[in-house]
Amino acid sequence: MNVKRIVSAVAGLAVGIGVLVAIAPQASAATNWQMPFPCGQTWTGQTRGPNDANPHKPLAAIDFSRANAQGDVVVASAAGKVSKVRNEGNTSYGRWIEIDHGSGWTTRYAHLSVQSVSVGQSVTQGQKIGNVGSTGGSTGPHLHFEQLKNGTPQRVVMNGSQALYYGSKSYKSNNCGGGGATNPYTPEEACGDGYKVIDGANVTGARVSLLYNASNGYNCVVAIKTTKIGTASDVGAFLEVQGAARTTDRDKYGYYAGPVKKKAPGKCVKWGGMVGSSSYTSGFEHCA
Repeated sequence: MNVKRIVSAVAGLAVGIGVLVAIAPQASAATNWQMPFPCGQTWTGQTRGPNDANPHKPLAAIDFSRANAQGDVVVASAAGKVSKVRNEGNTSYGRWIEIDHGSGWTTRYAHLSVQSVSVGQSVTQGQKIGNVGSTGGSTGPHLHFEQLKNGTPQRVVMNGSQALYYGSKSYKSNNCGGGGATNPYTPEEACGDGYKVIDGANVTGARVSLLYNASNGYNCVVAIKTTKIGTASDVGAFLEVQGAARTTDRDKYGYYAGPVKKKAPGKCVKWGGMVGSSSYTSGFEHCA
């Protein structure tokens, strides 16, 4: 991942020749930390050490990325109260949020494209707080995530396990909430900024939607669950540009499958989704 270095204002953190970097080895089990993404999603997390050719600060942070991440939903890693909602412009963290979880614990979510909460607002674990972006000192869409104790960065813990230090690893979110009756996500939120629904179909257990973003020319397909919400279960979404291979996102998700995004200049698309054995497949349509 090509991400610019970030200089943090966190007290007590310094990197340089002959400077000792003090980082606690890992977060304790102070709370049931989960990934900052909806249930079932898979992301690549990258951490960097002090001797890397392209060092990253703070050293306990983790950067999450995946294909077409711009606009993807970011959720609270744990319940708490929003303590900071900041915008650093085109430097440092860009648009970022901090959540206070009590007992000195906080989490930070940086480079957001959208901030969906305000200071003082209480949030539950798994609640949407913003969208992935590339604001601030970033050269590509990703989420910069930190867990801190009394302002000192800790090595990130998710679902009871410490993240890999140092390197890249694939992680699947277990931030699955309590299985409420109403899905908190809309197709527009799942696809991101600028996408509008242009078609849709129902399958047993989900609503499949095709969206289009007129500003960048991308199509997007998501399957928003209508049953077993918050519980990981089989759901999928796919998008196929005429003359090209189909791309499918299918796994055990808590809230939705996708987003699957593709450009189709001058071509038609086939789209659809499935929940278990119930599925929908369109013909080639919506020709640009």
